Amino acid sequence: MDEDLVFEDKPREACGIFAVYGHPEAARLTFFGLFALQHRGQESAGIATADGHTVRTYKGMGLVSEVFHEEHLARLPGTMAIGHVRYSTTGSSSLSNAQPFVVHHGEEYYALGHNGNLINAQSLRRELEDSGSIFQSTMDSEVIVHLMAPHLKRGIEAALKAALQRVQGAYSIVMLTRNSIIAFRDPRGFRPLSLGRLNDGWVVASETCAFDLLGAQYLRDVEPGEIILIDEQGVTSLSPFPRMPHSHCVFELIYFARPDSQIFGQNVYLCRKRFGHALAQEYRPDADFVMPFPDSGNYAALGYAEESGFPFEMGMIRNHYVGRTFIQPTQPMRDFAVRVKLNPVKPLIAGKRILIVEDSIIRGTTSRNRVRYLRENGAKSLHMAISCPPTRFPCPYGIDFSAKGELLAAHRDNEEEIARFIGLDSMHYLSLSGLVRSANMNPESFCLACYTGKYPLKPPGEIQKLCFE
Repeated sequence: MDEDLVFEDKPREACGIFAVYGHPEAARLTFFGLFALQHRGQESAGIATADGHTVRTYKGMGLVSEVFHEEHLARLPGTMAIGHVRYSTTGSSSLSNAQPFVVHHGEEYYALGHNGNLINAQSLRRELEDSGSIFQSTMDSEVIVHLMAPHLKRGIEAALKAALQRVQGAYSIVMLTRNSIIAFRDPRGFRPLSLGRLNDGWVVASETCAFDLLGAQYLRDVEPGEIILIDEQGVTSLSPFPRMPHSHCVFELIYFARPDSQIFGQNVYLCRKRFGHALAQEYRPDADFVMPFPDSGNYAALGYAEESGFPFEMGMIRNHYVGRTFIQPTQPMRDFAVRVKLNPVKPLIAGKRILIVEDSIIRGTTSRNRVRYLRENGAKSLHMAISCPPTRFPCPYGIDFSAKGELLAAHRDNEEEIARFIGLDSMHYLSLSGLVRSANMNPESFCLACYTGKYPLKPPGEIQKLCFE
């Protein structure tokens, strides 16, 4: 049984990306950068390096620590590198779809790592195949390379501009050539991307927690619609697109990003605590204490406890040493999937009125099992506060809840129905106004489509049919 199946309530991010320029141990630094970003993708990992003459790559299925060993890093020389950790939302789970994706065109190599999802990739792919392009993978990212190819004779900048004019959707991307690193972000800025300084070199990462591990200095975000070229001349910034309204993914603040990261101008830890404060202002059932299901609900639960005055307890203890896979339990052990990661503190639970704080509920099945387990251990009453509004609409921009049919809240009219399904005495979702207010954000600069159904980029008909029917 895969760990992801145990925790299927949670959304999963597409991937994390990292790049370094101007360091003699670029591959090793990229390994540690990816290690810091492991939460963004556990399916595959890859590193590509360049030494001014050629580009080398190594990638494999599994966690960063499983894919790379000392001998692999030793075979990746060069002073510049990019890296990628992946969870597939577009393209199947196979080594051929692991990134960085590398092509050799003319005398140049191009390696690419992508976080996001292109909503018009299918139609572009059909168009390119009809004109003779041969694809090596099923990834939407490969479309960008094929779109660049006819324009490369005019230089990398012109080729990138031409390709990016054609694609729509979410993309934060790092690209490697023999002599340069290129980083770019879609004009709406769905996914985060940051620029940092490491001694005389440069680093780019999905999240600033990767900079902290390396002792790099965070300088600024790569701006939505910006293309950054890093070479021996330094950093060059290009802004080839007309300015568009921003659509930062709010789920990055709620769940995806590591709490020690700074994204979209926000400290994630403090933002999640504010969600908890807002929850306590909206909903305060009779409870003896507040607790999270660790680790994702911890920070909102802390904020709730501060605002409400309820004691904060860790009623469930997480086993951090369970691997990615474990032996399939037999039918008599059907509750093993719940207990293998989380175990209750039984004397704390028995006879108590408990408020559980969660960051999100997508499908509801795992929450239902956990709540049943708490009742079996003697909880008197169980209430739940969720630090975001109900997720009612699928995401076409790179989160794995891409079909409406799999969303718990999409087919239930109110909180009472959802509470009955999960087995709770009561529950409350943070209001949209509470989310916006506590995140200190301009609601016009964030994508809230999974709550409102108002998509900043309308998905094409083929995606709408797949997602909504």
